[in-house]
Amino acid sequence: MTTPGSTLLILGAACSAVAALLHLGCIVFGGAWYRALGAGEAMARMAEAGRWHPTLVTLGISSVLIVWSLYALSGAGYFYRLPLLRTALVAITAIYLLRGFAFMPLMSKFPDNSLTFWIVSSTICALIGVIHLVGLILAWPRLSGYAD
Repeated sequence: MTTPGSTLLILGAACSAVAALLHLGCIVFGGAWYRALGAGEAMARMAEAGRWHPTLVTLGISSVLIVWSLYALSGAGYFYRLPLLRTALVAITAIYLLRGFAFMPLMSKFPDNSLTFWIVSSTICALIGVIHLVGLILAWPRLSGYAD
């Protein structure tokens, strides 16, 4: 039986899991995937040269996204209750929304990424953030019954 917000949190979990798998695809399939997903030419070339840096960065991002997926599933009631569940879900939601709506300062830090990358990825992050936000708001009364 679904509870308020659980469907949206499951959708948010699925979005994070797909993003994690796409990142892992970059490691498996190399430079072409780094380019296609907008990681920039420098990352693609390092991957093609067999450098460890792209793999470590990509594994780190994938790991975080998998943990976020598990937290959303936990909030939906489809996974064990994870520690600091409410706090983590608020932080995850905030990060997605910040990445989605406040990407302009990041652009100067990663000049190798195209404007198209920033617009597309920021739109996706904003949508995932909104999905999490609405799911979290609807699930909050149920989640508030537990101490973080």
